[in-house]
Amino acid sequence: MSDSKKLTIALLQLPVCNDVATNVDNAVKAITEAKLKNPNLQLAVLPEGFNAPYAIEYFSKYAEKIPEGQTCQVLSQLAYSLKIYIIGGSIIERVEPDKLYNTCTVWSPSGKLIGRHRKIHLFHIDIDVENEGGAYFNEGLALTAGNDLTIVDIAGHKVGLGICHDKRFEELARAYRNLGCEMLIYPSAFCICQGPMHWELLQRARASDNQLFVATCSPARDNKSGYVAYGHSMIVDPWGRVQREAGATRQLIIDDIDFSMVDAVRRQIPIFPQRRTDIYNTQLIKQ
Repeated sequence: MSDSKKLTIALLQLPVCNDVATNVDNAVKAITEAKLKNPNLQLAVLPEGFNAPYAIEYFSKYAEKIPEGQTCQVLSQLAYSLKIYIIGGSIIERVEPDKLYNTCTVWSPSGKLIGRHRKIHLFHIDIDVENEGGAYFNEGLALTAGNDLTIVDIAGHKVGLGICHDKRFEELARAYRNLGCEMLIYPSAFCICQGPMHWELLQRARASDNQLFVATCSPARDNKSGYVAYGHSMIVDPWGRVQREAGATRQLIIDDIDFSMVDAVRRQIPIFPQRRTDIYNTQLIKQ
């Protein structure tokens, strides 16, 4: 496997408490630990909402400016110090006093901000799942939805970004695939009521349908928090197979992505050249 086809990635499934400084310090320690464990590490991925509790009532309290906020400054300095890429999970971004976004930042080994993805599909559920309990959550009560796809170059490979609920939407993943992405990364705080049903299913579907890698990074589970994340951070390969999976508690996953597999799968099962867009477009017009 040539170096150009290999990417060493770390998914950092970390606990989140009510203190931003503690959460950011834990992220710094975990990324540094991962780099020490594997000096070849090129990319570290943090969870959605890694620096503050995930709750409507906390969003405005812990929101920061990007890139001048303290969390971003720490990630920039760490990426430069360790000479790695960092996908900074997500934080709540303040653009105006009353305009907040759920935003993922991406930092290059030079410490430069090279990507900013604002969550496109805001999380809204009101469900009662048999034997699993119910949940109500509506990000739209406090946040503004993003409008742009975000593709970043990570060590010469196109990576498309989404945040949690974004992965439910195949159209977004398909757009990224059409734009040449070989991997999709979704920092995600998937709730415990949906996790058993859909967490693995959605990631394998996005990977198989688009013949690319999918990676997700969740906060560690805290059953005492108001919003309980599922955990199980995961890497799925272009065949739709789970390559690595975390448990529910704090865990660092370090693994190699072999992008030559993307080429092999697309060559062996050439579904995209076979797509009958003429029929699809005709049927849509008839609707």
